[in-house]
Parts: sequence; C-alpha cells; structure tokens
Amino acid sequence: MSGDTHLTHIDEKGDVRMVDVSQKPDTERVAIAEGFISMHPETLALIVEGKAAKGDVLACARVAGVMAAKQTSTLIPMCHPLNITKAKVECTPVLEGEREDGRVGIHITTTTGVTGKTGIEMEALTAAGVACLTVYDMCKAVDRGMEISEIRLLKKDGGKTGLWLRGESE
Repeated sequence: MSGDTHLTHIDEKGDVRMVDVSQKPDTERVAIAEGFISMHPETLALIVEGKAAKGDVLACARVAGVMAAKQTSTLIPMCHPLNITKAKVECTPVLEGEREDGRVGIHITTTTGVTGKTGIEMEALTAAGVACLTVYDMCKAVDRGMEISEIRLLKKDGGKTGLWLRGESE
C-alpha cells in the first residue's frame, strides 16, 4: 500500500465527491492493465482458428476494450472524463503448458494514455475488463464455464506520484 491512506473521493463529512483537479498541471500519463479469461482448450481452439460462430473474437475484444476506455467516466461515477490520447488492447492466446496453473485462455493487456490533470488507470482497467467480457459474450454458447480473473493494474506513470510498477512499489 502507498504511504498516502487518504481517500480522495471522500470529503471531510464522509460524502463522496469528484476530486477537484482544476489546479493540477497537465502531465503525460500512461497506465497498463491486464486481465485473463480462462476456458476449455476446445473453446480456445475455436478462437485461434477463427471458427467462433459470432466472428473474430479477438478483433471484437480489442475494439470493445478501446471503446470501453473511452467510456470509463460514464461507467465509474467519480471518474473524470478524459481526452484519451492512446488506447491499445492486446489479446494473446495462452496455450496448454504456458501457465504454471495449467489454465488456457486469453491474456488481455491494455495500455492507455492521456495528457491531463488526472490519471488514466481506470481507463486501462475498464478496457481490460470489457475486453474479457467481450470474449465471454462471444463464446458463452460453447463454454459457459469461462472465468475472468487477474484484472489488475501493472503500471502507472505520470502525475505527482510518478511511476508505480506492480511488484516493485507495493
């Protein structure tokens, strides 16, 4: 946990509020997040071979993730609307034997960027979650047991607090 334990979205009376960032300087900010959706090997094969009934699952997940990043402030109540300058979603098939836990599926990595007064972490996390949900939606007819997990921030850079990396700054 970081040294600052003050919750910025709670005022002195305990009410939720959107943080006033009007006095903060614009800085370049980047965030990287990830998510994983596990599935049966047969479901992964359908995706990789392009045989899913609803079409190109990974292309659709990438587009959905970018769209989600752009809509984050409409989904998360105290999140500021941002003029996003970068949104990238990568979908990597994970085959049998590639993970220690033996699960197969799709690993999602998202990168978002902005030049602004507040961070871009929520956009990266939202993109990862929605990309995973899109894979689920497109494949649920053949595999309702898919499981979404490991949605987490990997990196954030910029602003007053600077660089944060998972595993190094915790």
